[in-house]
Amino acid sequence: MNVEIRPRLEYTSNYIITPNESIDPYFYITQRNRISMQYAREKWLIKSDLQEIHLWDQNSNASKVGSVNFYQLFFETKFKSINMRLGRQSILLDNGRLFSDAPWAQQGRAHEGLRIMKSSKNFSNDFFFLFTRKYSTDFETTYSPVASNKYKYLLINNFNYTNNRFSLNSINVVDFLESTNSGELYTRATTGGRIEFRKKQWYYTLNSYFQFGRNAKGQDLQAYYFQPEIKLSLQKSTWRLGAEIISGSSPELSSDNSGDFDVLYGVTWKFNGNMNVFTRFPNDVNGKGLINPYLFTTISLSPKLSLRSDLHLFYTQYPLQNNLGQEMTKFLGFENDFSLKYIPVKELEINYAFSFYKSTDTMKYLPKIQDESKLTIWSYLMISYSFNAVNLKRYKN
Repeated sequence: MNVEIRPRLEYTSNYIITPNESIDPYFYITQRNRISMQYAREKWLIKSDLQEIHLWDQNSNASKVGSVNFYQLFFETKFKSINMRLGRQSILLDNGRLFSDAPWAQQGRAHEGLRIMKSSKNFSNDFFFLFTRKYSTDFETTYSPVASNKYKYLLINNFNYTNNRFSLNSINVVDFLESTNSGELYTRATTGGRIEFRKKQWYYTLNSYFQFGRNAKGQDLQAYYFQPEIKLSLQKSTWRLGAEIISGSSPELSSDNSGDFDVLYGVTWKFNGNMNVFTRFPNDVNGKGLINPYLFTTISLSPKLSLRSDLHLFYTQYPLQNNLGQEMTKFLGFENDFSLKYIPVKELEINYAFSFYKSTDTMKYLPKIQDESKLTIWSYLMISYSFNAVNLKRYKN
């Protein structure tokens, strides 16, 4: 049994996605208390992660329970070289772009269903059969690990092959989306993967996906995603230079068609900036697509302390229009994220971050920034204390 206590203080200014949009600037605190338990035998195990999340804001003297629920609750069994896992479970595939357990979010992200896993020395092959259901309104609130899942049914195949210098990861997804108007089910498919090459201190990767079928609006969908990246690893620093291209809808497309790529159930802060200015696609870019060149730098200051800087430039793929129908510049602005990570002892981790976003006039036509002429600021201090409460193992004589 492992216990985790994780409070986080956040400060926002000139944001429009704060918990209370009527106050600016805004302070609030969230705290996650999680008890993780696992009981394992030779060929099976049961795992549960029970979590409770509190929220304090600057208008409340007492805390409020944001959510009480299971982050994970599953049964897993092994049959020869195949493992089967049934229940609520976190899913992290590849680098987390399409499927992530969202570790930074207090609630995390989980899915419910069956996972079949087969692996050997150099490869793994997993199949998922997932679904959503009507959840209890008493416990499954805003801070729920399943609240952001948009599908009714979801099928996934994830294949991975790795050797010393090369790796290939393939993800193929079919999700069944229910229309908000008619209740009809639409089928959408996403296929693609990522290749990686490593040579001494250099690392090269290309991530690409194609999405087709019908989206939740019933539109005929053809969309794509690309992410080339190169990384240099030195003795005390790493440098990552790359870009993300998330397709949008061309103005020439009819209303029955869409070119909007959906990043599914991954995390966006890891790729498009810690401030999550662009996180819900296609809504946050009004269906115009996003091009995001970036430079990430991590410097080790000591064995226990590291500094990181993430620099992002943001462009739309197709220009937005102002109230007169005139095209605006595609450049949306830039973001810089600075963060410090300090691990004084094994059980304790302290993270501090400061981020700012400088907008262009085009951001006036996207519902993300309150005043595009001012600097947008976000900062947080998070402390994570995790310790093992019970560790009992049975050994055979």
